[in-house]
Order: sequence, then structure tokens, then C-alpha cells
Amino acid sequence: MARYTGPQCKLCRREGVKLYLKGDRCYTGKCAIDRRNYAPGQHGQARRKVSEYGLQLRAKQKARRIYGVLEKQFRTYFKEAARQPGVTGTNLLRLLERRLDNVVYRLGLASSRREARLLVTHGHFEVNGRRVNVPSYQVKVGDEITLREKSKESPRIKELVERAGEKTPPEWLEYDAEQVKGRVVALPTREQIDVPVEEHLIVELYSR
Repeated sequence: MARYTGPQCKLCRREGVKLYLKGDRCYTGKCAIDRRNYAPGQHGQARRKVSEYGLQLRAKQKARRIYGVLEKQFRTYFKEAARQPGVTGTNLLRLLERRLDNVVYRLGLASSRREARLLVTHGHFEVNGRRVNVPSYQVKVGDEITLREKSKESPRIKELVERAGEKTPPEWLEYDAEQVKGRVVALPTREQIDVPVEEHLIVELYSR
């Protein structure tokens, strides 16, 4: 399974905003973008005029990095979004939001999407009673996401479950803290997707 294995904080610095890729660390003074708020590399502090293409590219890279998707898979998502009725940019974000690893993160059962991806890959979650270990699995309205019984004994997962009850999931998801169970009650609307991405720039980029 292809995935990015380089420094996570470097990605935030390159985009110039917090992407919250390292979970709790991003909320502390150790966050790299708080300490060095400029792009990485030898010429990171140089001022550059960004072209229209550059803005479009940065929007696409930001979305990819937030959701932890590589280029080939992201392009596949875009093609699928373009085939669907409605606004292509919104369709794209909706497809990314419906990834199982993102849903686990949104429910509060992981501190970051990266950790959620790891937990899903290790088979800690079930969808409608069946174990699913594919992070890109697309959830549907009515799907129930539950934690496997054996997984509840893990110290790290116990900690995550305790903290999940303190968080409020987005309106398109429901979370039952007592049963440690989430449910997809609707498809996410654009207003419910709180990612700092200008999706129209991504559409313009792929339409060139």
C-alpha cells in the first residue's frame, strides 16, 4: 500500500497552514509551523510571486496532504467526482470525507487521520458487523462503524475511546459513546466539511 513516509511537519510548513497531521502535537508549542512559519528548504524564506497555476497546485496538494492521499488515487477521486451530478468540487470533498479512515478520525477515535489509517489497516474497526481494513473504504448513509471487541483491550484505544466521548462529531455522523459506535446519518454538505481547501481551484487545475 503506497503512502507518504516523509516528515509530516514539513508538509504543513510547505502549505503555510496547520494540517493537523500529527494529532495532539499540533496543539502544542512543539508544532513546527509555530516555530518556523515558512516553507522548508534553502529558499523557504524567499518571497515569491505565486502564479495562477501555483495557487491551483497548492490547493490540490493541500487537499491531498490533509486526507493522506497520493497523486494517482487523488486523480481517481476527481474523475469519479466529475462523473457524479452536482458540483464537482463538493463531490470531490464528499468522497474524501467518506473514506473510512477519515470517518474514524471525525468520530474522535483517532488523534489524526494518519493514526486512523493505521488503526483501520490493523483491522480494529467493523462496518455493519464486518471487519474492514481498507482505509479508503467508502461509507454510505446508514453504515455503522464499531470498534472490535478485542481491540477495546488496547491501552491506546482505551485512551482514544475516553477522549472521543468529549468531542462532537460533524452533523452527518452520530456517535454512541456507551457502545463505541458511530453511524453515517447523511452525506456531508460543503458547510459541514471544515477543511481549508478552495476546491474550485482543484477543478480549474484538472480542467486545464
